[in-house]
Amino acid sequence: MKIGEKIKRLRILNGLTQEELADRCELTKGFISQVERDLTSPSIATLVDILESLGTNLRDFFNDRVQEKVVFKADDIFTKEDNTLLHRIDWIVPNAQKNMMEPILVTLDQGGSTSPQDPHEGEEFGYVLKGHIYIHLGTQKHKASTAECFYFKPNVVHYLTNAGKSKAKVLWVSTPPSF
Repeated sequence: MKIGEKIKRLRILNGLTQEELADRCELTKGFISQVERDLTSPSIATLVDILESLGTNLRDFFNDRVQEKVVFKADDIFTKEDNTLLHRIDWIVPNAQKNMMEPILVTLDQGGSTSPQDPHEGEEFGYVLKGHIYIHLGTQKHKASTAECFYFKPNVVHYLTNAGKSKAKVLWVSTPPSF
């Protein structure tokens, strides 16, 4: 466990600068900086003071349970636009490639398409939030419109195209992650 990294994360979560934390603990900003970079280790008494200033204690600080993030907000989203294929992909759950599912929002401009995905293990699910799309599965083409969904095993090349005259928006979930 990197104590300094964890202290820095707690300091930032509490909206404190290094100087503000140092003042609360009667330490120097330089010492807090060195602790956060794991260049020095505080004594137990100093660590207790730092943790109390950050609203926690030794037991909770060293508890190895990782707090799982449950709610993701707009500033968590990573966006990629493709002006050639006329689409935008929003990764709405950051680092989802380490999870079992990868949800994305796909926005297809008129005439837009996603990149063809090679066959892979897993499953694909999508819900059309707006517009009309075609789901291309090998040589087959299936149409889905607003409030309709699709589900398939990705054992052929697959991709989406916009089937309408206005933007289409799809919530697409792939397992395992493939975007």
